[in-house]
Amino acid sequence: MPESGQKTTQGHITDNAAVASGAPAAVAAAAPKTPTAPTAPTTPTAPVASAARRAGLLVTLVLGGLTALPPLSMDMYLPALPEVTGALHAPAATVQLTLTACLAGMALGQLVVGPMSDKWGRRRPLLVGMVVYVLATAVCALAPTVELLIGFRLLQGLAGAAGIVIARAVVRDLYDGVEMARFFSTLMLISGVAPVIAPVIGGQILRITDWRGVFHVLTVIGVLLTLVVWRFLHETLPPERRHEGGVGQALRTMRGLLADRVFTGYVLAGGLAFAALFAYISASPFVVQEIYGASPQTFSLLFGLNSIGLVTVGQINGKLLVGRVSLDKTLGWGLGIILLAALALLLMTSGVFGEVGLVPIAAGLFVLMSAMGLTMPNTNAQALMRTPHAAGSASALLGTSSFLVGAVASPLVGIAGEHTAVPMAVVQLTCAVLALACFLGLCRPWRSGRTAAGI
Repeated sequence: MPESGQKTTQGHITDNAAVASGAPAAVAAAAPKTPTAPTAPTTPTAPVASAARRAGLLVTLVLGGLTALPPLSMDMYLPALPEVTGALHAPAATVQLTLTACLAGMALGQLVVGPMSDKWGRRRPLLVGMVVYVLATAVCALAPTVELLIGFRLLQGLAGAAGIVIARAVVRDLYDGVEMARFFSTLMLISGVAPVIAPVIGGQILRITDWRGVFHVLTVIGVLLTLVVWRFLHETLPPERRHEGGVGQALRTMRGLLADRVFTGYVLAGGLAFAALFAYISASPFVVQEIYGASPQTFSLLFGLNSIGLVTVGQINGKLLVGRVSLDKTLGWGLGIILLAALALLLMTSGVFGEVGLVPIAAGLFVLMSAMGLTMPNTNAQALMRTPHAAGSASALLGTSSFLVGAVASPLVGIAGEHTAVPMAVVQLTCAVLALACFLGLCRPWRSGRTAAGI
């Protein structure tokens, strides 16, 4: 990618931030425009810089809420999985399909919403998706059979995909280069609160009601977030930067993106790393509660601790590493740590070290989860930096790959039943090996020419 495409242009950020905040037209007009040729960045005046900072904080909070919705939808429901098996008289493998359906819906929905947002802007597709999400979640709370629950979890995922894909596209509208990588790490701090508190909230909900109460709470959260988006998130993609054309044009755009070997390498590496994470998400309720006898509340606390590790490492990445260590080097270290943690989990769960208790298993899962803070923001940033011309479609491919591979991994972790954690560790190790292979084989970071400046 040309060097000029990787540098942050302050004028580009300030101009779009003014649009995003609904700033007065005079302020937006005062912002320096993006130059057509590589030139030195223009320093904005103090009032313009102040307006950009205010807009940046507002956008961060709104986008954080959108990216927090998927972990809320998944993780708040996790402590209830064993209860759902009894309430709906379904085997554990079938109940895990409720996770798979939601994940598959989020994957497929992004393929539709991403190109739509490139054509019609970010705001309208997002609002439509949020309304459908609320309706689907409300029906999940009333589902009398596991089949109906699976069906509406699929619809919930399809609609919830709008928040995921458009949040990443908005980031690409506003930022570039190192600033984009830092923003993704900051976004992880906000969205990371969701997996910390979601299982805890889910466990507490189960103390006063049944699993349907979890979906009632999610419905209320969806309504509130929809109102916040409607009120505060303004359009960030101006009409002159939108794409014309229908489905055919969208498919041609995606085909062109996938023809980029390096972009595809980041997409696959990020997707496979996410699959290792989701293998933990879908298997951990049964591993921690059924195999090791922990209560739903203990499981929730352990899950929250792992999420704190992910958020903390993500902040170390954004505050200390980005700009000092190349993104590729940090990404490589993250994938390597995930691989080693998965290998350790496989050795422990298969009995190589004899009978192990919950503490060593929890420690291995903590290391694996924490290393995601080095992989997730950097794969997103590196991939999106190569695609300023089609951020929505690129974001859709990033999200779709992650959720589709995660949807495949979810049922595999329960293939040997509810009384062994070996399948979880096998899936995690396989995904980690493939992720590292895709990163090294397709991205070829040693040939990229990126410097220690953080690019």
